[in-house]
Amino acid sequence: MEVFFDNERPIYLQLKEKIKIMIISGKYQLGEKLPSVRDLALLVKVNPNTVLKALTELEEEKLIITERTNGKYVTNDKKLIEMIKRDLSKDIIKKYLHDMNNLGIDYNDAIKYLREEGEKK
Repeated sequence: MEVFFDNERPIYLQLKEKIKIMIISGKYQLGEKLPSVRDLALLVKVNPNTVLKALTELEEEKLIITERTNGKYVTNDKKLIEMIKRDLSKDIIKKYLHDMNNLGIDYNDAIKYLREEGEKK
């Protein structure tokens, strides 16, 4: 997992977002065991406390669960994953439409441009 951190926001929040996206995109499968805190810290080259803080917040969001002495696992709750995926998608769409509006581009043209770009892929 290659992660690039910016200086604008705390590293643990950026790491939390990266892991969340890996979960909702299926890169980490439902019920899959996550690497240990130490292994993740080595992988992304950050302090283990930073990793632990990110994982603790993901656990509070119920995206991961801890089994005592056995590690951390991705949730098996498909509905939760879909809900989070939908919410993140809505946030991205709102930001896109807001940014387009700031450029003086109305909703219909913004959608047209989105379709044009989507067809290229």
